[in-house]
Amino acid sequence: QVAIKKMSLRGQNRERAVNEILVLKDKKNPNIVNSLESFLVDEDLWLVMEYMDGGTLQDVVRHARMAEGEMAAVSQE
Repeated sequence: QVAIKKMSLRGQNRERAVNEILVLKDKKNPNIVNSLESFLVDEDLWLVMEYMDGGTLQDVVRHARMAEGEMAAVSQE
């Protein structure tokens, strides 16, 4: 299974965004979702990433109450 994220590049520096994606693709870390493939379609960047069940970190932060130590541990990772 994979997750696909569509990012609009309108009003942003396209070359910088694409370079960042290429760097992320080459750097593998067990604490970060791996980027598998990317596609530039018109003004949109489509990212194909490994799928992680449970939602995004942003979802967790919005819907869960964490103690300061838990927030520090998540941020450090």
